[in-house]
Amino acid sequence: MIMHKTRTAIVTGASRGIGAAIAKRLARDGIAVIVNYARGKDAADEVVSAIETTGGSAIAVQADISEPTGMASLFDAAQKAFGGTDILVNNAGMMKLAPISETDDADFERQLAVNLGGPFRGMREGARRLNDGGRIINFSSSVVGFYQPAYGAYAATKAGVEAMTHILAKELGPRRITVNAVAPGPVDTELFTDGKSATQIEAIRKLIPLGRLGQPDDIAGLIAFLAGADSQWVNGQVIRANGGAI
Repeated sequence: MIMHKTRTAIVTGASRGIGAAIAKRLARDGIAVIVNYARGKDAADEVVSAIETTGGSAIAVQADISEPTGMASLFDAAQKAFGGTDILVNNAGMMKLAPISETDDADFERQLAVNLGGPFRGMREGARRLNDGGRIINFSSSVVGFYQPAYGAYAATKAGVEAMTHILAKELGPRRITVNAVAPGPVDTELFTDGKSATQIEAIRKLIPLGRLGQPDDIAGLIAFLAGADSQWVNGQVIRANGGAI
């Protein structure tokens, strides 16, 4: 597959955590990056500064991916700044844990909007505007396989992402655009640790055969592989990265 001399990636939710690690890793691989954020402008600017300091190219772009026009505005920004888009990483997400019987409509709808609506619009926009030979990389979660109590709404949104990943891979195959999903296990980020006690986190760590929580760079390395030339025969897959927990 022939790659553009300089490729461009959109990374949603890239101001912190896994998204920030992905943006920095792709930039190190010579890819120009749209660092998306919803509210964390200062954090996004810090990611851009770190990328530029090491010789990379990036711009921070505000957009709420849960809104109907959010994803389109990111593709518009990539077109204006870098001439198009080659890679879309649908990383942004949120998690609100509660038993299904205690999940209120507002929390359910918000998770649907961010975790499923955002990636859906991203995939739709990518299908229309991504350069041929490009990459769409979605985020699922290993909780889809764990089926743990309190994860009902969150896991449901991620299962929907997996279904669309498989289908879109078949739809875009003729254009040599691969569509895959990464399903991380417990990663040491605010999204995972928020609301959990040290005892709970330690209990989860003990369930992982490798004996540690994942780190953002563990996931960023996998994204870099899926974004690169070595993964051109990997398509329509959901790759669990969880240290062997499931």
